[in-house]
Amino acid sequence: MNKDTTHLPQKASPVLVKQANIFADLPARLIEDFQQEFQLDEWHKGDYFNADLLTQRFFVVLDGSVEIKQSNPETGREATLDMLYAGDCFDLMVLLDDQPHHVIVSPLTTVKLLSVKLSTMRHWLWTYPEFNQQFMPYLAKKMREKEEQASSLVLHDVTTRLSRIILEHINKIKFYTGARAEEHQHHLVNGLNDETLARMTGSVRQVINKQLQHWKKADIIDKKRNQLIIKDLEALEKAAKYTQTLSNAPAVKAE
Repeated sequence: MNKDTTHLPQKASPVLVKQANIFADLPARLIEDFQQEFQLDEWHKGDYFNADLLTQRFFVVLDGSVEIKQSNPETGREATLDMLYAGDCFDLMVLLDDQPHHVIVSPLTTVKLLSVKLSTMRHWLWTYPEFNQQFMPYLAKKMREKEEQASSLVLHDVTTRLSRIILEHINKIKFYTGARAEEHQHHLVNGLNDETLARMTGSVRQVINKQLQHWKKADIIDKKRNQLIIKDLEALEKAAKYTQTLSNAPAVKAE
């Protein structure tokens, strides 16, 4: 990344603050107070982000996607720690322990964010029970994700890990009006190329590409550059060895 991140001059409006899940259900009086402390940020793919900023400001994604990764300087190998989408916030570790976090923050698209001073964010958490109650479930959710990520690396093969990662990052088109037989063609995963999927899976690009091509030949997915179109959701769920239906799977309509 070779460009500096862009900081927009305007302050955040209450409407923008409510777009973030951890603030959405707060009383109007708190939203109005909080929004005075936020600034809007916009990053672009290829922008450079200095990770030292994570010890100064807390960021919430409003739009776009961000990859958080670490790199081994001796081998150059990289591993994805997290993928952030609208509603996600970071860095939770720095927020809680006030220690530097050596990560690479990589915007995968144009990203719009809210940011606030880290000290202010901590003050809100310790001062307002209403906010604490909104924040803790999100923190628990992220902890569960990390637990599942760690156990998956040990307990499952690459095919299972890859299928789970794809299913977890499905971005379904919200307004679907076509025939039920075509529903699965509208499950999309955008912005994840083979290299990124390899980092997320703990594998290498060649192995990931081979598996994706196998699924493509089996008509389970269609692959177009950085976009995956899921054509057979049930087949992918079977490969993932899930025992429950995904929460974002389409609801079955009554005939």
